[in-house]
Amino acid sequence: MPELIAKPSRVEAAGTKPKLIDEHVGRVNTGEERLSIAHMRSPAGWLEPGQRPEFDEYTLVIGGALHVEYDGGTLEVGAGQAVLTRAGEWVRYSTPEGAEYVAVCLPAFSPDTVNRDP
Repeated sequence: MPELIAKPSRVEAAGTKPKLIDEHVGRVNTGEERLSIAHMRSPAGWLEPGQRPEFDEYTLVIGGALHVEYDGGTLEVGAGQAVLTRAGEWVRYSTPEGAEYVAVCLPAFSPDTVNRDP
């Protein structure tokens, strides 16, 4: 039988400005460790520390643009586009103009496995 996930859980975000993270599936909202699905709303000027996560992260941008720094370059991911960052890669996300996006992490996101820069 299908299982309704009635509402997400609000998760605290890292970074320079308040970003809204609503986890629909994952360790916090459903106890799922295999993957997480979160809806993000990030203000203009938001920047988080660099990280070297132990999970793959698929990010689908719904509105605005996500700036992705990585070893060797940068990407601008606009509305209707997606990006995959693989486990073990260094990456830093920011939203100079603001963005709305959905992130899917395999395995599920965890503060213990994101490995943020000091």
